[in-house]
Amino acid sequence: MTESISQSVTLPSEERPKRMAIIASKGTLDAAYPPVILASTAAAMDMEVAIFFTFYGFDLIHKKRSKKLKVSPIANPAAPMPVPNIVGMIPGMTGMATWMMKRWMKNANVAKFEELREACIESGVRMIACQMTMDVMGIKESDIIDGVETGGAAAFLEFAKDADITLFM
Repeated sequence: MTESISQSVTLPSEERPKRMAIIASKGTLDAAYPPVILASTAAAMDMEVAIFFTFYGFDLIHKKRSKKLKVSPIANPAAPMPVPNIVGMIPGMTGMATWMMKRWMKNANVAKFEELREACIESGVRMIACQMTMDVMGIKESDIIDGVETGGAAAFLEFAKDADITLFM
């Protein structure tokens, strides 16, 4: 009878692929792009990549909420057309800011967020949904897009401990 023992082996950094660990903590359209652009690019460069979705970043992998990501015109001084906060609070301004960003991205031939997220999944990027966030916010596994695993901080840290690049977004 043959026995198989499974164990985790950490290769010296020069023998293993480079590794990127990303924490996605924001759920706006403008904050949705950086994690998936960096992750899909790193995966295309043969890096191992994991994104840990926590708190509001969970909206990026939520089946319904990810289809309704918005850009806030309030308190965003880096916006190409800064809007005084009082104007940003007028009803409809969030919709206008979101429309403008989507138009800029389309005009620059940038893929839609959903397409970039799918490219991550197809290229093997580990997408990890924070179990604690699910518990706190009452999110069920059925609320999450396919291709995402659930796990706690320990699951992400097991991957991130050997990361060459770690990003918090």
